[in-house]
Amino acid sequence: MIRRICLITPPSIFLLDERVFMTLGILKVAAVLERAGVQVEMLDLSGVENYEQAVRDYVSESAIDCFGLTATTPQMPAASKIYHIIRQARPEARIILGGPHVTLVHAAYRFEKKRSLVGRAHKAFHQLQQMFDVLVVGDGELAVFEALTDDPPSLVDGDDPSAKLFLTDQKLNELPFPARHLVDVGSYHYSIDGVRALSMIAQLGCPFGCGFCGGRLSPFLRRIRMRTIENIVQEMVELHQTYGVTGFMLYDDELNVNPQMVELMDAIANAQRELGVEFRLRGFIKSELFTDRQAEAMFRAGFRWILIGFESGHDRILINIHKNATRDDNSRAVATAKRHGLKVKALMSVGHPGESEETVRASHDWLLEARPDDFDVTVITTYPGTPYFDQAVETKPGVWTYTVPKTGDRLHALEVDYRDVAEYYKGVPGEYASYVYTDYLQSQELVKLRDWLEAEVRDKLRIPYNTSAPAVRYEHSMGQMGLPPSILRGTRVQSRGEVATSVGCG
Repeated sequence: MIRRICLITPPSIFLLDERVFMTLGILKVAAVLERAGVQVEMLDLSGVENYEQAVRDYVSESAIDCFGLTATTPQMPAASKIYHIIRQARPEARIILGGPHVTLVHAAYRFEKKRSLVGRAHKAFHQLQQMFDVLVVGDGELAVFEALTDDPPSLVDGDDPSAKLFLTDQKLNELPFPARHLVDVGSYHYSIDGVRALSMIAQLGCPFGCGFCGGRLSPFLRRIRMRTIENIVQEMVELHQTYGVTGFMLYDDELNVNPQMVELMDAIANAQRELGVEFRLRGFIKSELFTDRQAEAMFRAGFRWILIGFESGHDRILINIHKNATRDDNSRAVATAKRHGLKVKALMSVGHPGESEETVRASHDWLLEARPDDFDVTVITTYPGTPYFDQAVETKPGVWTYTVPKTGDRLHALEVDYRDVAEYYKGVPGEYASYVYTDYLQSQELVKLRDWLEAEVRDKLRIPYNTSAPAVRYEHSMGQMGLPPSILRGTRVQSRGEVATSVGCG
């Protein structure tokens, strides 16, 4: 088995600020490898402007010949460039791809096979197979060891609940915490009400079937796996004691799908009393499940912000996206939060099946009526692994159409090679494109209405635009030995199997 590996986090060029949240999935894999005595070098390219040069320099200086990349769908263009740099310099190196994108593509591919179809998911999956030596889908913490064997399969499936690689509640609870020591924690800057914060994942999975959301056919993303309350609180305490933080962003899909949510909040409050500190927390909740009891417990635990995916202010759109929440449900959720001192960030999107100028204006009007404390609005993307992608049919060359069974409303999407294209994802107004359109609005009209909605609502509610942070340029021409510790950190195996952190590759 391979005993040395370089794990790589590609940049997220589409974000306004890349050094906000570190990528925890790959750090969980790193922690498991370190515990097994595998030497890990972590190349964190988040926010590195000339990341391609950094990869070239690393490959030229390091003797490691096994590389593991993670990538979301918007990160795939950068991941593809990294792949080609490594492949050109090290033709015999083993290059592994894991993470959400390959998992979603595989789930879509599997769905096509089930229906005896050969469509764009087949094409996307085979393109990845032709590039990478090993694809790891689903849970990577145990699957990675099969990818490191002397003769690995081309696909390691950690997305099968019946297989030993899939994480159960017990296995999840037994995992080490993410290896945050392998990244420059101090360079990540996120705060909640002025309190420095780090991100955590307390539970896995979301059971709902929103049409725009990835992983509806992937057990890895659909099936809920829970850590114990004690385990979650232990990670919080450890982060506080190690890094001095008192802020925590819980990046779970929906916190209040946990039937023990109130008990978790009480335990977090108790930990603060024992430590003699006060925490500030932020996280996601599902609007129609939100109750006064939950809100009261969240405030008591230190929550001051919650994020809710309302998506639209028009009930027909909410029906079309299978949101299981009405406009009134969403209004009640905002009112409940405010009643208990919680600020709300509304997550909105346009470009769903049936979207028209009327429905976009309804979202505008609802935001002005509900008056969230902040909001975000995007043009929707038909990601692999979403019903919008998986259940669409090609209606003309290069155009795929998803039809809502209940209403007959349609969404049309241009075929995109996600290895090359990322302009569709967020970005600065005027600097991204839409690759979807409806029966009522063309792609350019969706972008224009999105920009109008954001400008109008921010102006009337006096909510400032989010600020961006410039990418950091890696200076490789100054005679330095190795990459700086803000980009590269690693473990070195000492005597008796002990592991310590090292930095750089000099």
